[in-house]
Amino acid sequence: MEELILHYYLKVFSIIIFSFVILFLIYFFYVLNKKIVLSNNYFTIDKGENLVTFVKKNITNYSSLDIQILNIYYLSKKIILNKFIHYGDFYIENQISSTKILEVISNPSNVINKVTIIEGWSKNELKSELTKIFKNTYEIPYEDIIADTYFIDKNMSFKLFHQNLINIKNRYLKNFKDNIIYKSYTNEDIFIIGSLIEKEGLDNEDKKNISSVIFNRLNNKMKLQIDATVLYALTGGQYNLKRKLLLKDLKIQHSFNTYVNKGLPPKPISYVGKNTIDIIFQNHETDFLFYFFNNSLNRHIFSNNYQEHKNKLNEYRKQK
Repeated sequence: MEELILHYYLKVFSIIIFSFVILFLIYFFYVLNKKIVLSNNYFTIDKGENLVTFVKKNITNYSSLDIQILNIYYLSKKIILNKFIHYGDFYIENQISSTKILEVISNPSNVINKVTIIEGWSKNELKSELTKIFKNTYEIPYEDIIADTYFIDKNMSFKLFHQNLINIKNRYLKNFKDNIIYKSYTNEDIFIIGSLIEKEGLDNEDKKNISSVIFNRLNNKMKLQIDATVLYALTGGQYNLKRKLLLKDLKIQHSFNTYVNKGLPPKPISYVGKNTIDIIFQNHETDFLFYFFNNSLNRHIFSNNYQEHKNKLNEYRKQK
């Protein structure tokens, strides 16, 4: 009788162990074929960094168990096939399998170039930079992308590069989807405002104040009267006037001239960086409506009303 009971329990235990092994194997293969979600398509693996650290930093849809399973698979490949992760810059498309990402990072860096798009750049400046990397390029609209540093896959076409930058921009803007700014302004408006700030602002504090001036003037139905829009109108977006703006320039009939037209220009006038987008969504509030550039102090001087602005401007001119 005792032998039968022992046999029964051994059988049950064997079934449990077998079931556990089967379930583990199923989950093991599920993890290896699972589509990963990356925090960023471009990333750097530092020298000496291990797989667990890499996964925790870059893959957002992995549990602790998933990480351990992938690490077991990686260590087995390392022992049997002498495959190990490389350090360097990598570009990986989202939604690829765990085994595929291991394959990529177990080979030397697949990024052969990187490009830094400077905030405030013109389309021609960017195109000139991109022709150093791509054979066939075209102008990228200002509102399509965020000025930043990007890594380029050696197999990437210019069209795919452009589309990736659009996707990165859209993902970044989702961070602000509940921001109060969106009650009155569209994404295109954000990039137009951002481009004005890029061309006028000097540093973070200056950009915050100029941003507040723009929103205050728009809310008060005032003309923006931004010199950069006049330069854009006069030079076709090249900003190469090579002389000071004249009073007659401010009267040029052009859709981008904010001295003549109320509201925002029809399109952005430069590329916009992340920092400036962040500043816009911070919605920095002041009572400023006017500003001018003081060459002696190398900064903008802000005022709440026209009389204050006029007094400060006259005082500055007397000092020149």
